Amino acid sequence: MLAGMKIDFVSDVSCPWCAIGLHALEQALDRVRADGISATLHLQPFELNPAMPPEGEEIVGHLTRKYGITPEQVAANTEAIRQRGAGVGFTFGLGKRSRIWNTFDAHRLLHHAGLISPEAQRRLKHALLRAYFTLGQNPGARDVLWQAAAEAGLEAAEVDAVLSSDRHADAVRERELFYQQHGIRSVPAIILNERHLISGGQPVEVFERALRQVAALEG
Repeated sequence: MLAGMKIDFVSDVSCPWCAIGLHALEQALDRVRADGISATLHLQPFELNPAMPPEGEEIVGHLTRKYGITPEQVAANTEAIRQRGAGVGFTFGLGKRSRIWNTFDAHRLLHHAGLISPEAQRRLKHALLRAYFTLGQNPGARDVLWQAAAEAGLEAAEVDAVLSSDRHADAVRERELFYQQHGIRSVPAIILNERHLISGGQPVEVFERALRQVAALEG
């Protein structure tokens, strides 16, 4: 069996299916670990709304216009997402999330955390997903980013250096462009060993099966 698989998880902080997919993937990794299959998870940036202004936009109006659906369909989709989240242990706060926000600074901070360790980056990702989807907070706001960084155990002086500058902006844009040029148009996109693509917030069993197949193929 393959030990040390590389997984690139391309996602946005404001993507509900990314929250579902991350939790499902982590549970799948727990299932296969007993069979000697391990992986290093790298969180890669993708902005669903790169032109979103700092003040954000009301979420129902945004979704109806962007996807050509009705408010009733938005409500139905929101409930389906809430149920899927509950199934993997993630809480979507009812009525908490009212706006879509710009997430570029969140991606800069996630890039910084990834330079420290994959574990620090994952802790920060979880904190940001909770802030937005569970608590309804703005993941682009400085106070929210500070709180998430503190939860992730990031060093305060380095967080300040990132958020008070444009540090890592070029690196984030380069990564985003790289995945766009390789055909990624929606997220989450999960890439195993830079060769095998899984699209969407799949169930735990789908991720588990894919991990085992790739391990058997390349081990």
